[in-house]
Formats: sequence, structure tokens, C-alpha cells
Amino acid sequence: MKKQFCFWLLVALSTVSICTNAAPQQIPYGTNDQAGHYVQTPDAKIYYERYGEGGTPVVFLHGGVYGYIDEFSAVIREVSKKRTVIAIATRGYGRSERGTQPLSHRQFAADAALVIKAILKSGEKVDVMGFSEGAITGYILASSHPELVRRLVAIGGPLGAYGASVENQEQDGDMTPELMQQQVPDLVAHRKSQMTHPEQWPQLIRELNTVYHQPIFVKQEEIRAIKAPTLVMAGDKDPTRTEHFVEIYKLLPDAQLAIVPGCGHVIFRCKPDLSIEIMANFLN
Repeated sequence: MKKQFCFWLLVALSTVSICTNAAPQQIPYGTNDQAGHYVQTPDAKIYYERYGEGGTPVVFLHGGVYGYIDEFSAVIREVSKKRTVIAIATRGYGRSERGTQPLSHRQFAADAALVIKAILKSGEKVDVMGFSEGAITGYILASSHPELVRRLVAIGGPLGAYGASVENQEQDGDMTPELMQQQVPDLVAHRKSQMTHPEQWPQLIRELNTVYHQPIFVKQEEIRAIKAPTLVMAGDKDPTRTEHFVEIYKLLPDAQLAIVPGCGHVIFRCKPDLSIEIMANFLN
């Protein structure tokens, strides 16, 4: 994830397919006025959407850069048939305000905790499903707020840039708004259309570069401190090394590991039925 535009381009191409396939759907995930709500944090309003009823609520934390709530469309549709779903828009993305705090995975986790506390009854817990950047946020959330998280599903989230495969480590180009506009103009236009303040897109991308330049996103001692049972998932062709996901799995006190064969980063696009079945069996 550090200085690897090639990595994010691969994610973007997968996301383009998700958005294209999701276009005919009737529910506008990520911009659904009927399901949308806000929670006020000290410096920003954080947007979330709520679907379904029953069971332990499942909080969805989307991926970074090109990610947003709608990348979970197929998963939300299935999970919300039996569970309450809370899909949070990360600070600065879509309908969530940017605020004034520096962007970081820890800030994203703090925002998620405030949203969860605002919608839960006292003493209740949630299950958390995070993808990519959302998985990193999920690790921090579960470690820092064990009182809120019952179970965690972490999909394709490394502990740091050092987890990338050798071929991705060799890529040394920052992602820039200009380059992204050139490479995936339709997706950039789509993401801007979902933002309350689309003029802030260039600022968001430049700030995310700073976030991803950090060598360590989550400390190993934080992973060891996670009390919630955790499912680590990834495709065997993910840009992050499979050995790194095994490393995370071994650090966790109570964990399961699922490496999905033949898939890259976006496993729920590659093999949706299998991915959803594995997630559902773990959460249930």
C-alpha cells in the first residue's frame, strides 16, 4: 500500500466491475436517502446507512481510495436479510465530512467507535466486517474498543506496507488525482458524484498518500490484544503476501484464516457466494 499506484489501479479495475454490475440495482448503496443517517463527531458528521433488522448488528468498513459503501452491495443484500447492517462512510469519503483532524486509520477507528456508540444500546456489541483499509481500521477498533466488538472479519488488510509482495514493493509511484483521472476516469467521476463536496477529492487523495506512507499501520501488540474472535480473509493472489496474512492469523489469540483460491484483492467480487458463505458461517 506504500507508494504503489499499481496496487490501487488493480483495486480500481475490480471496483469498476463492481459499480458496473451494481448499476441496475434499485438500492443506491452509499447515497440512499431512505437509509442514510449522520453521527456528529467533535469535528465532522460521519454518514452511515442502516439496512435490515435482527441479530447482532454487522458494521461494514469499506476500502480505501476507490472504496465506498457500494462496494459491499452484494454482501449487504445477503447479510441484511437476517441481520441489522450498519455501513459507515469513512471520513472524507462520499457523504461523510472531512473535518479538521489529520486522516489516519486511528482516526477512522475513532469515528467508527462513535457511530457504534451512538446507535447501540448500552452493553451491546457489534460484529465488524472490514475490507482493505476497513480491515486495518477494524483491527484498531477491535483492539482499542473490546467492549464494542463481538466478532471481526478482516479482508485483505495488512499491518503495514511491508506486507506487500516483492513485485508491488518495486512499484514506486505515488497516486495522484491527475494520474487517477487519466487511468480510471469513469470510476473517479462516479466517486465524485457520491461526495457531498466533490471538490475535496484531490485533497483526499493527497492526504491518503501520507496515510499510506506510514511503514506500520497496526502494531503487533495491538493485534495480540484483540479479544474478539477474528476471521482473516484474503485471496491467494492479493498484492499483500499470503505469508503476511498467516503472520496476522498467528498473532491473534482467537482466529480463523481463509485464503480464497484464484482471487486477488476483492474476494467478494471474485467469488461472492463462497466469500459470503465463509463470512456468514463465521459470524453465525
